[in-house]
Amino acid sequence: MRDYVVNPVVAELRERIERLEGGVTRSRAVLPFGVPAIDGRLPGGGLALGALHEVAGGGNGAVDGAAAALFAAAVGARSRGKVLWCVTRPDLFAPALAQVGLLPGRVIYVEAGDEKALLSCMEEGLRHGGLGVVVGELARLSMTASRRLQLAAESSGTIGIAVRRWRRQTEASDFGQPTASLTRWRVSVLPSSPLPVPGVGRARWLLELIRCRAGESADFEVEAPDAKGRIALPSELVHGSPQEETGRRRASA
Repeated sequence: MRDYVVNPVVAELRERIERLEGGVTRSRAVLPFGVPAIDGRLPGGGLALGALHEVAGGGNGAVDGAAAALFAAAVGARSRGKVLWCVTRPDLFAPALAQVGLLPGRVIYVEAGDEKALLSCMEEGLRHGGLGVVVGELARLSMTASRRLQLAAESSGTIGIAVRRWRRQTEASDFGQPTASLTRWRVSVLPSSPLPVPGVGRARWLLELIRCRAGESADFEVEAPDAKGRIALPSELVHGSPQEETGRRRASA
């Protein structure tokens, strides 16, 4: 009986098809969140490098994009190299990005005239190869545009993050349309962590992994990024106290 040997040409074609379909190859490097509960849900144990990811805010955050922007900034803070941030609205608050570890000296800002120009800037930035993360704030992301960004990210190993923002909250339904991004996240603001004395504790988020290629969806109640861009599980959830289930129900609500 004839022994079949894997043809290297066929193997290469299969790998290319997998990349075009947005699949996650075994050799792809990742940027871990440092939270086992989250990293364990992601193929490879972290946010894939050389890939496109989407993030949007929940509730009113679908319009202001504040929590989604901080999520992207925290990823940029933990990455290596400069961060290219593309916008069409000049309302990005640099001091807030610095509070989660993304200092002004690491950010290159690009203000595009419209979203078509913004997508071109993102694609050029992703193909450059000398950047750590490329962030673009946009309302619409078609399958064709997302595939171009995904292929550009794969060619350089740079992380691409599409921060989805809309003019009106009703337009956020576009977030359900299919794209070529590997992961899709939604960040909703929760009441801050309680303190034993009067004051405002560390901000909390409901972090939803809505879609993950080659993985499963999940949601997590987390503390917002610290000065080094690191998110964490609230202490009562880490230690598995009786309040854990109550906290999860409140987060889901």
